[in-house]
Amino acid sequence: MMHFEDCFRLLHERLKTELIVTSAGNTSELWWEISRETERVFYLEASMSLASLFAAGIALGNPEKTIVAFNGDGAFNMNPGMLFAERQLDLPNLKHFMVSNRCYGSTNELTMPFSHSIDYAGMARAAGLLRVYSLTSLDELDRQLDDIIKVPGHTFTVLNVEPLGRHAVSPPLDGPEVKFRFGRYLERNGGRRIFDTPLP
Repeated sequence: MMHFEDCFRLLHERLKTELIVTSAGNTSELWWEISRETERVFYLEASMSLASLFAAGIALGNPEKTIVAFNGDGAFNMNPGMLFAERQLDLPNLKHFMVSNRCYGSTNELTMPFSHSIDYAGMARAAGLLRVYSLTSLDELDRQLDDIIKVPGHTFTVLNVEPLGRHAVSPPLDGPEVKFRFGRYLERNGGRRIFDTPLP
């Protein structure tokens, strides 16, 4: 198993231009702690399992950009039907990372009682996804990340990590601020208007 923080530090070092969507709990908190990014990351902290589908909308509207979505296995188990939607959309610029720490990171890392009997990668393949990865070491992640991110085609990647073991701090941004920061970033870097009123 990977150390959660080491895994995210490697991802942060390598994902420099992609748009990032994080979900509730550890993925938002740890990405914020490591990066302190306030524009190209949408911290979807009230996502309730919808981070990858929210990211799919961004990917549809920005086909020239690579969109990376993170959620935890707690969120995934609330809505495994996301796999069927992702298969139907089959967006070549959507890269979905599911962080499997076998606990509910948003609620003091309560253990998921059924976690060791679930094959998330197998579920994704059964849903018809073609490019599926399940990684358990930093070496694997380092070797395969370019294929996952840079080769066109939707990917679903399970990151098998140890629980964080501590409480990370939430990003100090409320929903409207996240929306406007992210939207203005897209306007500056994508050439299309997001909001009705442009900044002067």
